[in-house]
Amino acid sequence: MEEVHEQLEALGKKERRVAMATLVATRGTTPKKEGAKMWVGEGGRVLGSVTIGGCVDAKVIAESETVLSTGEARLLSLALGDEDAWEIGLACAGTVDVLVEALDFGPRPAPLVTLYRRIAADLERGRASCLVRPLRDPGRALVVRQDGTSEGSLGAAEADRAAHSLAMELLPNGLPVTQPIAGDGSEAFFEVHAPRPHLVAIGAGHISMPLVSLARALGFRTTVVDPRPRFATRERFPDADDLRVGIASEIVGQMLLVPSTAVVLTIHDYKVEVPLLRNVLTTEAGYVGMLGSRKRGKGVLQMLRDEGVPEEALARVRVPVGLDIGAQSAAEIALSVVAQIVAVRGGRPGTGLSERAP
Repeated sequence: MEEVHEQLEALGKKERRVAMATLVATRGTTPKKEGAKMWVGEGGRVLGSVTIGGCVDAKVIAESETVLSTGEARLLSLALGDEDAWEIGLACAGTVDVLVEALDFGPRPAPLVTLYRRIAADLERGRASCLVRPLRDPGRALVVRQDGTSEGSLGAAEADRAAHSLAMELLPNGLPVTQPIAGDGSEAFFEVHAPRPHLVAIGAGHISMPLVSLARALGFRTTVVDPRPRFATRERFPDADDLRVGIASEIVGQMLLVPSTAVVLTIHDYKVEVPLLRNVLTTEAGYVGMLGSRKRGKGVLQMLRDEGVPEEALARVRVPVGLDIGAQSAAEIALSVVAQIVAVRGGRPGTGLSERAP
């Protein structure tokens, strides 16, 4: 959802007022899912879409003009006709619910603009938030942060408690969704805003190359750190967002390591591993893994233990790294590591789906 905040700020520099259309529910086959947004400015500027063009988007634009003139939010239920569905490559049509509301910028911005800006500030610090909007009264809002704190209200203590509980369940790896709350049949839209996950690969060897490519394909921001300039090259890592050459502990010490950060050591050098892990284990990095045998891992952890690193911190290091999938090649090892990172982010044990209890 990071692009939402980028679009909001970009529009705020060009428009005095915009209509924000949010896809809050889908039924049947639709080209886009919950959370998609379209922005319509007072001057007719359009950014984004809630489908991929066609009659539905045209209707949303028309309704946006009404919302901008009246200032009253509207919840639309629109059917994607069979002809429209065929034109955009769908076998059959679906129905979408779209919330359209006016947002004012300027010296006294709309309360929702202020909330979005606070959420964006949390994202900069690596913190996820869930924005909860009651569809029956979209003027109210509740923001639930991953540390359990909240801001705002849906208008009733019972609704706030129910929304808070569901938001905390969605925050680890949730997608935007509309759900009933408080047992009275009312529905609210839960919009999760999570920072882009960040993979920091320590070591530019042959395991890190497929590791970075796989992580990038899954939407991770990727950084490679290595003291050897002939290894950390753009030719070897075309998919890396950032390549850093130098003392790994110093470079990583300048990074913001947050719960959405995964640090993976693929380099076999205790002079790099020990000082790096000493620093990383004082941060909130959500995943710390080290490539190597169990025996070697115990040796490195003992060095850290001798330096006074507490046991609860050492327990965060996953060594050997990755899931047990019988990996042999560099690509297979990288797959096992990325799969484990995804499982940890989602709070899952990494077992087979067929082994899960029904």
